Amino acid sequence: MEEKIKVIVIDDEKLARDIVKNYLQRYDNIEIIGECSNGFEAAKQINELQPDMIFLDIQMPKITGFELLEIIENPPVIIFTTAFDQYALKAFEVNATDYLLKPFSEERFAEAVQKAVKLLANKNLSHQKLEQLSKALEKKEEFLERVVVKNGQKISIVPVNDIKYIEAQDDYTMLYTDKGNFLKQKTMKYFEENLDPMLFIRIHRSYFVKTENIKQIELFEKDSYRVILQSGEKLQVSKSGYQKLREIIK
Repeated sequence: MEEKIKVIVIDDEKLARDIVKNYLQRYDNIEIIGECSNGFEAAKQINELQPDMIFLDIQMPKITGFELLEIIENPPVIIFTTAFDQYALKAFEVNATDYLLKPFSEERFAEAVQKAVKLLANKNLSHQKLEQLSKALEKKEEFLERVVVKNGQKISIVPVNDIKYIEAQDDYTMLYTDKGNFLKQKTMKYFEENLDPMLFIRIHRSYFVKTENIKQIELFEKDSYRVILQSGEKLQVSKSGYQKLREIIK
């Protein structure tokens, strides 16, 4: 007997989930193993049930569809479903599995399913492609406004405005806030590309600092400086970082 394709449907609107489930009932080789109304539920179900394919809305409460992609461990084949067409061009630029704009017809739905089934058959959907898609979708927001961090079964949403500074830790970064510290599986390059340069400055290869949190700059050793933050932390400043700081305080 042929093994069925396992599917989870993720959308905050029940009617939208019901439409997808109704269309899927016509496929004998597909089994719906779950449905979720928000990203937190989805992350738990995906990691526990390991679906082959998900139908994923983008604009949802708590965390968005592309934020969900950051925290799931083994991303399945993804078909996006959304009422917002501003994401579509960026998604297709990186050759997304498919992108269904609501309301979509059953014929259009069938095309998307066919593409996804072919991808599963060829096992040709790489993690790199999913990362590219996630980045393309994130570009809708010019700069990061929040960071989603997963620690075991716990998911935290860290507003960028709460971050005092960011420290490099190999392939990870530590986000320092007054409410605690959060380890994120992203490099400094990611934050350099996505943080608002009007809010954060890279003072060293190991540090980003929120500009308004800088209390003073002091001479540390000969030709070496460090910044003192409002909360008292002292961070080393590189030569290039010092030049950037001088531009700010002119």
